Amino acid sequence: MEAAALLIMVFGGIILFFIFLYFVPVNLWITALFSGVKVGLFELVFMRIRKVPPRVIVESLITSTKAGLQLTTSELETHYLAGGNVPNVIRALISADKANISLSFKQATAIDLAGRDVFQAVQISVNPKVITTPKVAAVAADGIQLIAVARVTVRASIAQLVGGAGEDTILARVGEGIVSSIGSAKSHKEVLESPDKISKLVLSRGLDAGTAFEILSIDIADVDVGANIGAKLQIDQATADLKVAEAKAEERRAMAVALEQEMKAKGQEARAKVIEAEAEIPKAMAEAFVRGNLGVMDYYKMQNVQADTEMRQAISGTGKGGTQPSTGPGPQKKD
Repeated sequence: MEAAALLIMVFGGIILFFIFLYFVPVNLWITALFSGVKVGLFELVFMRIRKVPPRVIVESLITSTKAGLQLTTSELETHYLAGGNVPNVIRALISADKANISLSFKQATAIDLAGRDVFQAVQISVNPKVITTPKVAAVAADGIQLIAVARVTVRASIAQLVGGAGEDTILARVGEGIVSSIGSAKSHKEVLESPDKISKLVLSRGLDAGTAFEILSIDIADVDVGANIGAKLQIDQATADLKVAEAKAEERRAMAVALEQEMKAKGQEARAKVIEAEAEIPKAMAEAFVRGNLGVMDYYKMQNVQADTEMRQAISGTGKGGTQPSTGPGPQKKD
């Protein structure tokens, strides 16, 4: 029993020893002490309690101190608790200090908390970055399309990294400037002869205002001739005008056909009325015979007049090409 109790005490002591080492990082305290960084042992214990990794804070503090930066554990711990990347901020501060770039700890932490890579921003500020724009298509005044590709050399602006626009804004503004410059050219040949005019005109517009970058240069890498947009527009306009003319002609033809059909209908109606009226003549003549208003000699005279009229119409060519059937037997006109 005594041996078992002793064994339990040994294991318990070992566990307590590791717990003590976890909450009291003596090795970090000794490292900081020999590195010339003043960090209290209880301060490291309180970092553990606040769920701040002491190794990250101590190592970052040692690095900044060796680089000549005057920072405190409280500042680093505050930035870590705010969600910042402490080692990245320290690297950025050291790089900026070596490159004689004005960057304070407050600016670096603000840039880091804004979601930007502050160390990369310092690198771009020291070593400018080249951004290649996508193909930008524009049309000159003579209707010829040109497709240009530009390379924009930018440098990070530390003062505008917080709240400044990114690369997409730079590309959009440069593309807009290229389109405007090509569009103002009288001929596409002018652009092909002097493409540097585009870059100078675009660069003079201050496109980097309100962005996180400073544009150093804009170089036209390639200019290709595209389609003849002016000719295509003229062809499309001519096609549209032709379709409009055809539609109007079809409308007029349809109106003429409708008018012709209407006139035919009126003519048929008139002929029907004439035939109906002619059908009443025999009835009227028969009634006249019955009442004694028309004699036989009068009837013969009327037949002779009708035959004479039909003959004259046939001779002159204005007749119907034939004689009407007689309403009854009667003598023909004598020569």
